[in-house]
Amino acid sequence: MNPVERLLKYVTIRTPSDEYSDTVPSSACQFELAQHLCRELFTMGITDVKVDTQCYLYAHIPPSPGCEGRPALGFIAHLDTVSDFCSQRICPEIHEDYNGRELPLGSSGRVLSPEMFPHLKDLKGRTLITSDGTTILGADDKAGIAEIMTMAERILTEEIPHGPISIAFTPDEEIGMGAEHFDLEAFGADFAYTLDGDTEGEIQYENFNAAKAVFDIRGVNVHPGSAKNVMVNASLVAMEINALLPEHETPRDTDGYEGFYHLIDMKGDVAQAQLRYIIRDHDGTRFEERKGRLREITDIINQKWGRDTVTLTVTDQYRNMSEIIAGCMHLIENAKKACENAGVKPLILPIRGGTDGAQLSFKGLPCPNLGTGGHGYHGPYEHITAEGMEAACRIALELVKIYASE
Repeated sequence: MNPVERLLKYVTIRTPSDEYSDTVPSSACQFELAQHLCRELFTMGITDVKVDTQCYLYAHIPPSPGCEGRPALGFIAHLDTVSDFCSQRICPEIHEDYNGRELPLGSSGRVLSPEMFPHLKDLKGRTLITSDGTTILGADDKAGIAEIMTMAERILTEEIPHGPISIAFTPDEEIGMGAEHFDLEAFGADFAYTLDGDTEGEIQYENFNAAKAVFDIRGVNVHPGSAKNVMVNASLVAMEINALLPEHETPRDTDGYEGFYHLIDMKGDVAQAQLRYIIRDHDGTRFEERKGRLREITDIINQKWGRDTVTLTVTDQYRNMSEIIAGCMHLIENAKKACENAGVKPLILPIRGGTDGAQLSFKGLPCPNLGTGGHGYHGPYEHITAEGMEAACRIALELVKIYASE
């Protein structure tokens, strides 16, 4: 089975995680995909497979004869998707010989356009896979799963020499919890790669430092007819807080190594309101300055509107893995070599986000990230190409060969 066939099957199994849940996994639907993958791995002949009670799947392929002393190499992808645009059945669509121009997505009224995604012109002639425009596609990260599964099958059917191979599929990556309950001992790898990036050939080992911030705002609600010098409108205070942030330091206005403040949710009325942000920056010093700016804004607002009008809660989420990967750059050099061997140009790019690998690196498992061939994640414009997925499979297989020969 090729990776596209697998992707088309996996995306129909809905697996949105739930950031408001306090269970592990955050949504029970993730077990359905995990158990399906478990059965598929058994069918391939991989018998050392288990899904634990928290929906982490671990599988192992023993080394081929003569490769027993090679490093144990791991590959990781995540089971869950975002919850946005995921409330109904996902219907993938295949567009063969894509012409590089505007592409209507089903009857949704949405159009995949090179004006929005300039790289589409470079995908001309490829087989493009999208949703019908009403949902996400789910290639983040079911493309990574499909590529790892295909890689595993080819290792066995083509009898490719290999050292010990560890595979893991994790829940709840999209809500920042994918590495929280990861069992390093059960995984058993010396180092690993996540397949959770974008363009095929991407090699990423610099990610954002990340935190989430919540402003809880308490207003004073009285009759508007007698509100002078008494009322404090919590919703207006919330607007004031956002206005005190740098205007052009949002995701829309930044790129590369530039950090941002991102308002992800807001709610409120006169009596109370809440703003929820994520804060991101590659540079550790600037990251701390960003959190400091939020504390300064809290002080400014409380001085103006009264003590305890605003309560700020900042929670660190993950750190930049580059300081860990710096001690094992063979992971990056070998990934570059694997790309070249697979006929793909290596692209060393910073991650404008985070992966399970960032947290796992700090837990003792160095784990850079590789591209899957997908684009436009987390929304109805998500798309991927069959050619990109095949390239990602070839790169993973080349890594297996490289580490088996060292």
